[in-house]
Amino acid sequence: MGIKKWAWALLGVASLGFRWVASNSPEWTEHYYSRGLFLFIRQAFDMTLGNLPFPSVFLFILFIGTLFLFLIRKLSRSPKGKKRWIFAFRSLLNFSGALIFFFLILWGFNYQRTSIIQQLGLEVKPLNLEQLEEEIEESHHQLVSLRQQIKADTSAIEEIVDYRSLESQVRKNLSQNLALVKLEYHGNPRTRMFPPPGFMRKMGILGIYFPYTGESYIDPTLHPLEQPFTIAHEMAHSFGVTDEGEANFVAWVVGTRSSDPLLKYTAYLRLFLYQVRDYYRMDPDGYRVWLEKLDRGVLQDIRSIQDRNAKYPPFSIELSRKTNDLFLKSQGVKAGVLSYQQLPMLVYAWKQKAGN
Repeated sequence: MGIKKWAWALLGVASLGFRWVASNSPEWTEHYYSRGLFLFIRQAFDMTLGNLPFPSVFLFILFIGTLFLFLIRKLSRSPKGKKRWIFAFRSLLNFSGALIFFFLILWGFNYQRTSIIQQLGLEVKPLNLEQLEEEIEESHHQLVSLRQQIKADTSAIEEIVDYRSLESQVRKNLSQNLALVKLEYHGNPRTRMFPPPGFMRKMGILGIYFPYTGESYIDPTLHPLEQPFTIAHEMAHSFGVTDEGEANFVAWVVGTRSSDPLLKYTAYLRLFLYQVRDYYRMDPDGYRVWLEKLDRGVLQDIRSIQDRNAKYPPFSIELSRKTNDLFLKSQGVKAGVLSYQQLPMLVYAWKQKAGN
C-alpha cells in the first residue's frame, strides 16, 4: 500500500532508467519506439486533441490548475506537522515523476533514436569561405528566381494565404516529401497559433512542440515569410525529430521540394539568412562588398522581417537562450542551441551526398 502512494515518482525514476538503456541502444529505440509505439501515439493525438477548435494546451493548463487546487485543498485538510510535510513532499515527487514519465513516453524517447544525419549517411563538416560563398550565390540565385514567380515588384512580401490554408499546405508538402529524409508520415499533426499575440516572442520563443498534447505552436506575430518554415520545423518535431538543426534540415528539404514557389522561397530564405550570418562572421569586409549585389526585393523582405522582429523584443534573450540550451543538452543534444545554426553544413553535406 505504501509503494502505491509513491507510484508516479517511481515511474518517473524507472523511465529515466529506461532512457539510459535507450541511449545505449539507438537502433532498438528507433525500431521499437520511434517507428513503433510513437507512431500510434502520434495518430491517437491527431484523431482526438487535433480535432479541437482551440489549442489543446489549454486543456493541459486547466488540468494542472485543477490538480493543483485539489492538492492544496487536501494539504490544508491533512494533519499539521510531520504528516503534512510528508504528503507535500510525496505529492511534489509524484507530480515531477508523472511529468517525466509522460514526457518520455509521449515523445522524449525520440532523443535516443538514430539521428537523421546517421540514417542519411551525411558527413557534416564546417564550410570554408570558398564553399560558403558558392552556397550563398546558389541560394541567392534561387531566391531571385522564385521571388519573380511570387511578386512582380521589389516591395516586401507581407501578405500570404490565410493561416489554416498555410498549415494544411505545409502538412501536405511534408506528407509528400518526408520519405526523402527517411521519416514516416503518420497522423495529421497540428501547428496552431498560440494566443495572445507576442506572448511567445516575449519569452524568446518563435515556436514550440508540446509533447503532452502532441501539438506545436507558433506566435501569431511571426512575419508571413517566417511562418511556412517555422510550421514545417515544428511539424518535424511532431514526427519525432528532436534535434533543432535536424528539424531545420527537414523543413528545408521538404520546403525546397514543394511545387509552391512561396514555400520554396521561404525555405531558401531561412537557409540564406543562416549563410550570410556565417559569411559576416568569417569575412566581414567581403560580406559588406557582397551586400551591394543583393537583390533589392530579397533585401526588402529581410528588412521587413527584421522590422517585425524589432517590435517584439524578448524580456531576456540571454535567459531564454540559456534555458533552452540547458534543456537541449540535458536531453543529449550536445550542441545545445548552436544546433539551430547547423543548417548550412547539413544542406551542403546533403548536396555532396546527392552529387556522389
